[in-house]
Amino acid sequence: MTTASTSRWALPVLLVAAFVTTLDFFVANVALPAIRADLGAGESATQLVIAGYGLAYAAGVIVAGRLGDIHGPRRIFVIGLALFTLASAACGLAPDPVFLVSARVLQGCAAALMAPQVLTLLTALYSGPERARAFGWYGTAVGLAGVGGQAIGGAVVALDLAGLGWRACFLINVPVGLLALAFVHRLVPDAGRTAGPGGRSAGRLDVLSAALLAAALVAVVFPLAHGRQAGWPAWAWASLAASVPLVTAFVARQRRLEEPLLDLGVFRQRRFVTGLAAVALLFGGSSGLSFVLALYLQDGRGLGPLASGAVFTAVNAGFLAASFGARRAAGERLGGRLPFAGALALAAGLLWTFMAVGGAPGALVPGLLLAGAGMGLVMSPLLSMVLASVRQAHAGAAAGVLGTVQEVGGVLGVTVVGPVVFGVLDAADWTGAARAGLAVLVIAALAASVLVWRLARTGEAVRDGERPRVPEERPLDGGAPVTAQAGGAACRTGGRTESGAQLVDAAR
Repeated sequence: MTTASTSRWALPVLLVAAFVTTLDFFVANVALPAIRADLGAGESATQLVIAGYGLAYAAGVIVAGRLGDIHGPRRIFVIGLALFTLASAACGLAPDPVFLVSARVLQGCAAALMAPQVLTLLTALYSGPERARAFGWYGTAVGLAGVGGQAIGGAVVALDLAGLGWRACFLINVPVGLLALAFVHRLVPDAGRTAGPGGRSAGRLDVLSAALLAAALVAVVFPLAHGRQAGWPAWAWASLAASVPLVTAFVARQRRLEEPLLDLGVFRQRRFVTGLAAVALLFGGSSGLSFVLALYLQDGRGLGPLASGAVFTAVNAGFLAASFGARRAAGERLGGRLPFAGALALAAGLLWTFMAVGGAPGALVPGLLLAGAGMGLVMSPLLSMVLASVRQAHAGAAAGVLGTVQEVGGVLGVTVVGPVVFGVLDAADWTGAARAGLAVLVIAALAASVLVWRLARTGEAVRDGERPRVPEERPLDGGAPVTAQAGGAACRTGGRTESGAQLVDAAR
């Protein structure tokens, strides 16, 4: 375990990376009209500015987690940070749409390299209350980037920094990245490599597994992201159908390999799977809310990007208030039930927003404040609980899966809400369409609250000494023994073992 001083200074470097990689997915949405006008980009190229980043990220994050296991998370983090800085400069200097799309794909690959390493390093470098605080800050950084991307992007484009226009959205990453690179070796300790089966070195990357996984994710994410806009043509359904044999082939290969790309044993841990479902609903709800509000405020109410972003800052304000202040005060009373309370607050805020649609745009603010506060209360402890539910040997795989679920969940949020909104819009006005989309989001938030409640209940059972039913440790096909643990695994960190109860306490 690192010293408190070293850990304290490692955190800002890791949080900067988490913030900018999340922000760059959302901030480009607001810049699209300016990009289209400046570069003469067509509809397809404009969509690929967003999709290229998201697809590269989704396809690469699990592979990146494995690379961190093999070569060490800090080394892969540094490579990803350098590549992200270079790609951001290329995006900001792009002379034409093809160059910009290529740079965005490279930027997405770089973000994928960094994302699981941040989670692995947070888990490895911190323990107990320090880990709880670290994940609290991580959740704040990622959540603020997600809910604030639209407002930040609108402000950057409107301010026209140094006459750069939309290019500033990408070029602003360059000095930030260079500064982080200058300090990363000095401030971020090397957490070492994850041991493979039998305590051996983590081994090598299976290229065929990586190709199968990337192809499967692209086959799922691309049609979900763009099939609706294209009217669900035959290629979209063919792509989704092709994902089934690709996933089947990938799973079969992982079971045969002694050192698989993705240790399937991570999915035998029920708390982890339950947490993943809650994370997918949470991130899907966040992207869905951004989608509904942007359409309703700009197309339905005639507001510009900056004005609509200003309304959306209510979510940011609620999120920050919960993350920095109310979360600690409420935690003293609610304990492990805090994320459940946050999920309920999110659902209540969305319901309030649903009822306010149709009135003045300012009437949306109270509901959005409450929804943002709910996000702030639930996100940090949920992410911490999800990662605390797996063994340290699965840390890289778990971080990669979590990053993929966040990305795919965001795509699914728009994919599910979009047809509902436009379907109702064909028969009604924007008020009815926005309410229909928000109704879906309320249901998703309620479903997430049920899953979070189950996680909290399991954690309390472990803490109170009730031993959940734990199947016998059994070997995976061709792999190391794995225990499917329902109540929080023993996790080896820094040479000592922490019980599931301790990890649950840390998650609070």
